[in-house]
Amino acid sequence: MSVAEWKKRCEAEWSLQGAPMPDSLDWKSVYDAKPFGRNLLRNPAPHGLSKDIPPPEPDLPEVPTRGPPRFQPDGDFSSWTTSTEVLPYDTSGIPTGVAVCGLPQYSWFSMEQVVDLKAEGLWEELLDDFQPEIVIQDWYEESQLHESIYQLHVKLLGADKSTMISEHTVNPTEDLSTYSHTWKEVSHVFSGYGPGVRFIHFQHRLKNKFMMEFYPTLFTGSSVMVRPTKST
Repeated sequence: MSVAEWKKRCEAEWSLQGAPMPDSLDWKSVYDAKPFGRNLLRNPAPHGLSKDIPPPEPDLPEVPTRGPPRFQPDGDFSSWTTSTEVLPYDTSGIPTGVAVCGLPQYSWFSMEQVVDLKAEGLWEELLDDFQPEIVIQDWYEESQLHESIYQLHVKLLGADKSTMISEHTVNPTEDLSTYSHTWKEVSHVFSGYGPGVRFIHFQHRLKNKFMMEFYPTLFTGSSVMVRPTKST
């Protein structure tokens, strides 16, 4: 097919009427990249879990045996940049002079990715003028380890990967008064974010606990998706 035919095919496939579509683009490459309606994050479920199946119950041994301290859950974290922050013991509720046999030790496990929007098939004129909606979604386990177990920070960045054009943060407080063990959804839609966006920095942190055994907070279904819908 000719360049004009590939361009027309892209316009029809993604309903891009009214969007800037310069003739200088390689429209076959854009069509092959399929930048709309797919998850732009790599390896969105490192634990091999699905949001459609309840998270696994903790595997508690009959007789706990204290192993070496551990601060990272099992999983294949390829495509993610990971880091761990071990938090100090919380002794605030312990009266002076009281002996304590053991305290839980908490840690944050952070995972982040950077999405290159142009490398994924989007083009500057579309990002700057049309500003298609950018949809963020994530699912984390209601582990009930602590009242704060999940944090999300998503930034829309300029071409230098450091200039922040827009951001969204989530830091929920968990209700520990009633036991519940499900997946909890977090979502956000960026729209009308302004020109210049070229990269998306996605980072979330999940809290783990170590006390004789390791207790993680799991996640699944992390997603960054671009919709061919003009920002309003």
